Amino acid sequence: MILVTNGEGYPGADTTARLLSEGHPGLDAIEAGIRLVEADERVRTVGRGGWANILGEVELDAAVMDGTSLRTGAVGAVMGFLHPVSIARAVMERLPHEFLVGRGAEMFAREIGAETAENVLPHAREAWQAWFEQAVRGTAREHWPESGLIEHVRAQVQADRPAGTTVFIARDQRGKIASGTSTSGWQWKHPGRLGDTPIIGAGSYADTRYGASACTGVGEMAIRCGTARSVVLYMKKGASVHDAVAEAVEDMRAMRGGLIGRITIHAIDNRDRHRVVAVNGDGRNDYFLWRDGESRATRERCEPIPL
Repeated sequence: MILVTNGEGYPGADTTARLLSEGHPGLDAIEAGIRLVEADERVRTVGRGGWANILGEVELDAAVMDGTSLRTGAVGAVMGFLHPVSIARAVMERLPHEFLVGRGAEMFAREIGAETAENVLPHAREAWQAWFEQAVRGTAREHWPESGLIEHVRAQVQADRPAGTTVFIARDQRGKIASGTSTSGWQWKHPGRLGDTPIIGAGSYADTRYGASACTGVGEMAIRCGTARSVVLYMKKGASVHDAVAEAVEDMRAMRGGLIGRITIHAIDNRDRHRVVAVNGDGRNDYFLWRDGESRATRERCEPIPL
């Protein structure tokens, strides 16, 4: 058994590890851990308390994947609910679909009785108001947001605004592999922006036969390269988890233009080996690792790799 989760996963890492050690299915353990991250107001890039979009709203994305059936569930741009990861899992288990977004995802969440929440907390509201007072002036303020969002979004992304995700990938006692992700996305992002988090194959992918991968950071890069699925496919073709991640990094070197920055690739294989690399990272990225027999997850340092 093995669990890998990124630094933002700290509120839920030990709970997921304990559930795995007790023999619970991997997807159950992952969902339980991510729910703790989503509800923890100290985590400013996931769930309740996450940073707002350019309109001052908190939009949440999440996804899960069962690596044995290859079923997935994902939601994007959801507002007003506490646990998008559980809504995503319900999509997988209760609908013939794989992915719901926006108003449709919220209709589904209400129908299944998903827990509601006011996710725009004072710190996020105050930060957005301070930005608005400084950045939007004159007639643009009078006609906001019809006065235009594009240049404001571009300016904030170029300023490297805080962003983050939580990702959990695990192999359980039965040898089954699963993944789960959740995020509030870029601060000051354009409304409706989806990063890689809810996009299966980009931000996460799990296949019990080979392994799993999940990404954090600049999701646009993982979308362009199909990074998570690529890592698993490289393992399917015989690469070790170490080499599979290296190949995925090499894929990113072909990118030109667009948003290129920091991204962390997390991966495990079906023999409980793993690799975590911080692409364009500065060596300060960390993650949590737990293996069968250990009492709790330990904090580890990512391997920095330049593009």
